[in-house]
Amino acid sequence: MRVRKAGRTGRPGTPAMNLRDLVMITVSGQIAHPIGRASPYRIGHDGVPRVLPGSGGIVISHRIGDRCVGLAGDHVEPGVSLHNNKREIVGKKNAPNLALITYACVGNTAEVMNGPCKGKKGLVTGKHGGVAHLMIDFPTSVLRRLRIGDGIQINAHGLGLRFIGHPRVSVFSCAPGLIRRWGIRSVRQRIEVPVTHRIPASIMGSGIGKSSAVRGDFDIQLFDPDIRRRYKLGSLRFGDFVAILHSDTRFGRAYRRGMVTIGVIVHSDSTVSGHGPGVMTLLTGPLPFLRPVRDRNANLAAIYRIRSLLPARAYRPLVRTKMMRKQMRYDI
Repeated sequence: MRVRKAGRTGRPGTPAMNLRDLVMITVSGQIAHPIGRASPYRIGHDGVPRVLPGSGGIVISHRIGDRCVGLAGDHVEPGVSLHNNKREIVGKKNAPNLALITYACVGNTAEVMNGPCKGKKGLVTGKHGGVAHLMIDFPTSVLRRLRIGDGIQINAHGLGLRFIGHPRVSVFSCAPGLIRRWGIRSVRQRIEVPVTHRIPASIMGSGIGKSSAVRGDFDIQLFDPDIRRRYKLGSLRFGDFVAILHSDTRFGRAYRRGMVTIGVIVHSDSTVSGHGPGVMTLLTGPLPFLRPVRDRNANLAAIYRIRSLLPARAYRPLVRTKMMRKQMRYDI
């Protein structure tokens, strides 16, 4: 029998991984109902109350590859939102869901276990903090037939993954298949990673200060129109890979010069102060050893050949920044 050498599979230049060390373990959840609050209103950064769809449920209209800015929604999760509603008798009551959002990795395959879509396969695309949801992409024809409460099972694989020969780069929630497809290249002592946007850590908001980046995300604030234009943030899409410059997420999320965090966009824009499109950490390390490289097609939908990407176009958030700027001049 021919034995495959450790971990160097995929595109030419793909960094070697500790594949033989990884454990594959099954986790599951149920399609989560959309979440409502005591008040239907969300007070925007502009002081305007709005009633908008939010997190949870089955989003039929938007999937990975679609825009995430300027939607008539707030923290919208593309595709299917998953939550494990079972309760444990030992430890925390929500321990099954904590395991689900810890073990599952972006790029893992998900399978519907019951209902009219039993046996259909989907792709894990991200984790959303706060509500503790896992997002799964399915074809639109499947999304239309899925039901709230349907069970979905995932063979979680990737927790504990590391790059052999690149100890300064930390890996979070990446399936080995994602690394193989992404176009990541090992070049001497550094790793080059395709991304669509480079974003300053100074505009990151909700999620900063968490003790771990294994669960959830942190948000890009889009309320400054000049910054939004400068970094082309109006063109962000669900599933885009982005680089957060001077961000260190090895042991939580913090600002640190010389570091970079590379993640994936998991939920939509928000009108609420401190919130915006969510970024889930995938890689982090020093800039000399982890180099983001611009690629307009660096998106989950493209690398998994799920659907064609439309040309990137800038959209404005719902908050009307021009009106706010005029008000600021009057106040001064």
